[in-house]
Amino acid sequence: MKPTFARRFIAGVLGLVSVVAFTSSAQAAGEVKKPREVNGSWEGPFGRFDRAQLQRGFQVYKEVCSGCHAMDLLHYRNLGDEHGPFYDPKYPNPNENPVIKAIAATYTVKAVDPDGNEEERPGLPADKFVSPFENASQAKAANGGSMPPDMSALIKARYNGGDYVYSLLSGYDQTPPKGKSVPEGKYYNPYMPGGVIAMAPPLVDEQVTYADTEANKGVKPTVDQMSRDVVAFLSWASEPHQTQRKITGFGVMAFLLVLTILLWFSYRQVWRNVEH
Repeated sequence: MKPTFARRFIAGVLGLVSVVAFTSSAQAAGEVKKPREVNGSWEGPFGRFDRAQLQRGFQVYKEVCSGCHAMDLLHYRNLGDEHGPFYDPKYPNPNENPVIKAIAATYTVKAVDPDGNEEERPGLPADKFVSPFENASQAKAANGGSMPPDMSALIKARYNGGDYVYSLLSGYDQTPPKGKSVPEGKYYNPYMPGGVIAMAPPLVDEQVTYADTEANKGVKPTVDQMSRDVVAFLSWASEPHQTQRKITGFGVMAFLLVLTILLWFSYRQVWRNVEH
């Protein structure tokens, strides 16, 4: 057993050293740049999503990202869930929320009628987000052979996903280092593993027009701002019940704390006349 453990330990150490060496050399060569922190309001145990930012992020997704990226795990009604972008306490059932109905109706959904015939109709809150392509082959053909990743759980798909997506979206304005070859039709982005990405820069300043509301006062649709906003929306989409989970967690912790205190005093009361 000892030789086996020793071999595994040595192999593990060598593997760790090789990973560190590879990462350091890659960063030194300009292949992979450490993502910048998005510092979102939703991060941490006390973090909460800003509803105005979620609405802006959804707008960026709808007007820019949805042309290539699907969100197959999300339904339109989810936008009206509690703590969601368009939640309204007047409509606890998001299917009845007029804002959600209006958003869903802007999409065309292919459905099957009772007779089995395919028809097109305006979207409903209960419908899934409409995919920009009918199948994977069509998606690849429209994107130079690369399959655009689904954005439903994109933030959860990798470590520090929010920082990575934010850095990737806002990191195109970079000059490739000397000796770095970028194939025709590809683009340089230091935050992409390998430094080369098939997706063209998706955002430009003033690309969208944010709603003229008090919450958006002073917020300009720069590349950096839009990147932050869409990452906020994607972070919510990847875990729509995140805020409720945190609230429930604090309630459970408070209950356990009170229970611990009560059990301590009960212990002292029950065993007060017993020598230890």
